[in-house]
Amino acid sequence: MRLDKFICKSTELTRTEAKKVLKSGEVRVNNEVAKNAAMQVHENNIITIDGQQLSARGSRYYILHKVVDTICSNVDEVYPSVLHSLEVDKAFDLHIAGRLDADTTGLVLITDDGRWSHNVISPKKQCQKTYRVWLRSEIDDDKLSALVARFDSGLQLQGEDSLTRPAILTRVEKENLVDEASYRSEVLLTITEGKYHQVKRMFAAVGNRVVGLHREQIGDITLGDLAPGEWRDLTEDEIAQFS
Repeated sequence: MRLDKFICKSTELTRTEAKKVLKSGEVRVNNEVAKNAAMQVHENNIITIDGQQLSARGSRYYILHKVVDTICSNVDEVYPSVLHSLEVDKAFDLHIAGRLDADTTGLVLITDDGRWSHNVISPKKQCQKTYRVWLRSEIDDDKLSALVARFDSGLQLQGEDSLTRPAILTRVEKENLVDEASYRSEVLLTITEGKYHQVKRMFAAVGNRVVGLHREQIGDITLGDLAPGEWRDLTEDEIAQFS
C-alpha cells in the first residue's frame, strides 16, 4: 500500500493533508524519516507521525447497483461518479473494482483494498463476469451454434494483437429492461477479462450492435434484490471469494 494511503486509512487526514505531513518530515517508517508519498509499506512496518504509531483501519467492501449516466471514476466528468451514491465516510478514497461505461448498468464492486480488487479484475485470476446484452440484430437459430463457438474460441477485436479469452454466450428469453422496440435479441455473455468496451467490441466483431448492457454477476456475487442506485456492504463470504 502507498504510504499516503496508509496514513489516510490510519487517521482522519485527507490525501492532500497526508502529503503535507510527509513533506514536513514528521512521518517515520521503521524509525527512518519518510517523505515519499508513493513509498510502498506493509503490515509489518512500524509507521509513526510525530512519534505516534499508526494502525490502519480495516478495508471496506461494497456492492452497488449502478444506474445509467453515472461513471466509475473518482472524479466527476460529464456524468457524476457512482461514489456519490455511497453514504459512507471518505467515499472518494475508495475505488471501483472493474469499471462500467456510463451507459451500462448493473453490479459494481467498490473497495479500498488494492490486492482484493486486483483479484477481481486481473485476467490471470479468471474471475467470471456475466452481462445481459440487448442486441440490435436478431440471432437466428441456424446461426446460434456457430456464434457460440466463435465466442468460445476467441474473437479478434480491432486494434488488439491477441484473441479474446474464451467467453460463454447464451441466448435467453427477453426481459424488457430496455425499450423492446430498440432491440431484436437478448443474450447472456460471461467473460474473464475486461478490455476497453470489450462486450460492445465483441459483438461488433460479429456484425451486431449492443443497444443495452447490464452486468448481473461477478464471480458468485449477484445483485439479488438490490434496486438501481442502492448499495450494501459485502458479506464475509463474498469478500472471501477474492481474498
